[in-house]
Amino acid sequence: MTVAFATERMIEALLFAAAEPLSAADLAARLPAEADVAQGLAALKARYAGRGVELVCVADRWRLQTAEDLAFLMTRERDEPRRLSRAAKETLAIVAYHQPTTRAEIDAVRGVQTGRGALDVLLELGLVRMRGRRRSPGRPVTFGTTDAFLEHYGLANLTDLPGVAEMRAAGLLGLDLPAGFDFELPGISEAVEDPLEDDTDFHVDFLEESAAG
Repeated sequence: MTVAFATERMIEALLFAAAEPLSAADLAARLPAEADVAQGLAALKARYAGRGVELVCVADRWRLQTAEDLAFLMTRERDEPRRLSRAAKETLAIVAYHQPTTRAEIDAVRGVQTGRGALDVLLELGLVRMRGRRRSPGRPVTFGTTDAFLEHYGLANLTDLPGVAEMRAAGLLGLDLPAGFDFELPGISEAVEDPLEDDTDFHVDFLEESAAG
């Protein structure tokens, strides 16, 4: 084995095991005094040219990396779980047990004003939907749960909704509920509502309602 080839092999081993790119000086400090680092790097770069792994120099530091044209092989898509905030969990529970319910009614149960953020997240995740408008002064928008809500929590229908203890275990509720937080049985509301079909002013009204609230 020639000295040049031995140097090339040592440089390859150092770069392969390094946690970060190494400069020529870093390599020289680890190699025998007679090693020609520049020549070893040039030979190694030529040997890796066109292969799946290449030797590249970035900011005067050397590293082994995947060839640019094969970077797509390293990409993996995955769904990141989105954690619901305490406000979103409480809002979802209230909607589930009190539907059809309005934002004002959600605020009344929680005891605090519910910002648009909590409802926006639940709407975006498809756990809550806009049902219609209550037949009452102001015609407020009503909210209810979706089939995705039932699927996510493994429920056949709304009558299978668990009690408070079970909802905490399922992650629907935090351990510290606000004062006055209670539940009704779902599906018993006698409130009359109109569907949102042909309600072209809904989005504007919802934004105005949210800003006013």
